[in-house]
Amino acid sequence: MPTWQQLRDAKFTAYEDAADGWGKVSNRADAARIRAEQDMAAPIHTTQKGEAKNAAQRDMTRLGRNYQYLHGECGLVRTTLNSLVLELSEAQKKLKQALQDAAELRFTVHEDGSVEYPHSTQVPLAPSASAGDGVAKPGSPVPFLPGAGEAQGDPNRGKAEDIAERIRQAVTSATESDNRYAGILRRLKAPEGLEVTDDMLMDEARDMGEVRKAAGRYLGKDHIPHGMSPADNKKWWDGLTQEQREEYQTLFPAEIGALDGIPSAVRDSANRTVLDEAQAQVQHDLDKLGPEPPKTIVTGAGVVRNPEWTAWDALGGSRLKSQLKGMQAVQARFDQTGVDDLPPAYLLGFDLKGNGHVILANGNPDTADNTAVYVPGTTSKLEGAHGDIVRMTRVWQEANAMSSGRSTSTITWIGYDAPQEILTDSPRPSYAYHAAPTLDDFMDGLQTAQGGPDASHTTLIGHSYGSTVIGVAAKEDRIAADDIVVAGSPGMLVGDAGDLGVGKNHVWSEAAGSDPVPYIGRNFLGGWKWAVDTYHGVPYNAGYVQTIPSDESFGAHRMDVDTGGHSAYWTEGSTSLKNQAAVVVGRYDKVQEDN
Repeated sequence: MPTWQQLRDAKFTAYEDAADGWGKVSNRADAARIRAEQDMAAPIHTTQKGEAKNAAQRDMTRLGRNYQYLHGECGLVRTTLNSLVLELSEAQKKLKQALQDAAELRFTVHEDGSVEYPHSTQVPLAPSASAGDGVAKPGSPVPFLPGAGEAQGDPNRGKAEDIAERIRQAVTSATESDNRYAGILRRLKAPEGLEVTDDMLMDEARDMGEVRKAAGRYLGKDHIPHGMSPADNKKWWDGLTQEQREEYQTLFPAEIGALDGIPSAVRDSANRTVLDEAQAQVQHDLDKLGPEPPKTIVTGAGVVRNPEWTAWDALGGSRLKSQLKGMQAVQARFDQTGVDDLPPAYLLGFDLKGNGHVILANGNPDTADNTAVYVPGTTSKLEGAHGDIVRMTRVWQEANAMSSGRSTSTITWIGYDAPQEILTDSPRPSYAYHAAPTLDDFMDGLQTAQGGPDASHTTLIGHSYGSTVIGVAAKEDRIAADDIVVAGSPGMLVGDAGDLGVGKNHVWSEAAGSDPVPYIGRNFLGGWKWAVDTYHGVPYNAGYVQTIPSDESFGAHRMDVDTGGHSAYWTEGSTSLKNQAAVVVGRYDKVQEDN
């Protein structure tokens, strides 16, 4: 335990300088990760082939992971040191105040923390008191306060005992802080080597928890906005110092990564930490279960479910396997940066709650001239993210080819819990009503981060039930979009394109003749209006009719489709895909409409 003299004379600039140094290393690691993944990875795809290309790609992935780990761990060291300085400074301040009070009363503080005081002449001495000076020692169960009937009637004794106790508390507090943070700092170290292992990432997550607990008064989670508007989130973020932003990002990556309205680059960096740690934990848990047994076995009674597989599944095997598949799809997109000029990916959202969620952008939407947000439909979840990511990659490629000199960002938004059962879940509008506020916030957040409604031309693309989510979001609130495109829509729960808030002339629909979803879904998710139904302009029904976007009476642009079925609207080179891209970049003259 330090003495009160040591605490009084302590200088904390060395700790502050060290914290600044660790912060610089953290920032440089994050910048190096960005350079490795965005600038260095791209040439690999054009200069290397075969196994050389694969080996180089693996090395770049490992390098990026190493830098991400350094960014997080060094940031935790910085926050730990800053929090330690705060607590020691508070203890020192309390000590100095007690010493100042003693000096003003002309009391003497001894080396052991006891306080010598003169007996007060204001009241008679108690029978047990002696004339002259007294000594108050620290450690009284309850500090005496001056006043009649206390400290045996001697106000000076009460004041001295109070000062002695405050000195003791300050020194004890400093000692407890020093010991606690020393333990955390000892654990904030990595083994030697160039490989960041899953064990190290799981250890980083534990380190983060310890630092959060210790640094709560310095940097609390409660200060992060929750349930606020994107504009309020931005205001909070803009009000922080750069150091505070960096510390919140490394200490609370999940919370910062989920904040709509703050810069996409910040969310991306934070969410990559969340992804890395989650992937390490899921892989570890899956490995603990051992190899997946065969799902079925052949017995004398025929092919039956394997009891070993059933036990493996009950322990979470299938769930962990599906989560890992989705996370690998995200990593695969990271690795594709530079292929066919594909821009860097930005991870704008990620978690394993429910069916798992991921929001992934091709290119930075904050600076994009054109932005498209794709909302997938029934059965979408983290496990199947690969297919949805590929769809938006194809839209980006077509849009980029149509808009020379202008930048485009396309975003896969698996940000809600979609219906998973086609027959029982997808007819229910409740999923859309639950998801709509989240989509609205995300769209508002994009617009806020971009700098306003005129900063980027924004298109919402909804497939299947995703169009229903868009319909509810648009009718319940003014959606932050310029155009809405739907493909294979079962209905948007509105009766007319004009009900979507972007103007009837900016609503576009694709529906393949062989796609059964619009025909089936209209009975559950269609909207209603007084109208005349027509087919190629010929009336066939009138009254209060139920409509879906592919109906002429709905009032949307009905785009030409050259693909079949419910899931082929993003076939490479198809008119269906090109039409979507034309809307995304505002080249309406390039859209081929169904006549």
